[in-house]
Amino acid sequence: MSEGMATDGDGTAAGAPVDWDAQAAVFDDEPDHGLRDPGVRAAWAERLRGWLPGRPAEILDLGCGTGSLSLLAAEQGHRVTGVDLSPAMVERARAKLAGRDAVFLTGDAAHPPVGEQRFDAVLVRHVLWALPDPARALRHWRGLLRPGGRLVLVEGVWGSVTPVGIPAGRLLTLLAPLASHTHLDPLSPDPRLWGRTVDDERYAVVARV
Repeated sequence: MSEGMATDGDGTAAGAPVDWDAQAAVFDDEPDHGLRDPGVRAAWAERLRGWLPGRPAEILDLGCGTGSLSLLAAEQGHRVTGVDLSPAMVERARAKLAGRDAVFLTGDAAHPPVGEQRFDAVLVRHVLWALPDPARALRHWRGLLRPGGRLVLVEGVWGSVTPVGIPAGRLLTLLAPLASHTHLDPLSPDPRLWGRTVDDERYAVVARV
């Protein structure tokens, strides 16, 4: 994720817009960002394998940050197009996936600069909640899918004093008119994904169209 508001490393809003170019150098320090720990990396790879198509496919990774999930998808045989608002994040993603079948573009996740290209899956982690109009973004992303494609949305609600995020129930409601089938995958109970135990709401929704 590198869209929206500042976070404290757990996805909790810090209240002010963040300079993602300045954060690019330390973004991968978070276990679920850099996926440097083999256990964390393996946990995300396992989840992606279940969420993404089983055959080689065209994947659009929105708010891709430094490209950690893009790299996992590419390693599983997919062709990846990543989009991020931060040029510094895009530069790091390009370096991380050098030699892979991947393209990275600087642009707004809500309206990615992909022209008429269509994808088998749109992957978005910790971005939708920070957008000013999530429903509009979902409709646009649905239009970027090929028939039978899927949205893979990793979201949550973070913080106890002033929680921020998008509850799973709200996201499922927004997806109801757009998807023929949705599957909710709770992620909070799996500490391998985060490098520690978490007690807030973290989940993924796979919506097929």
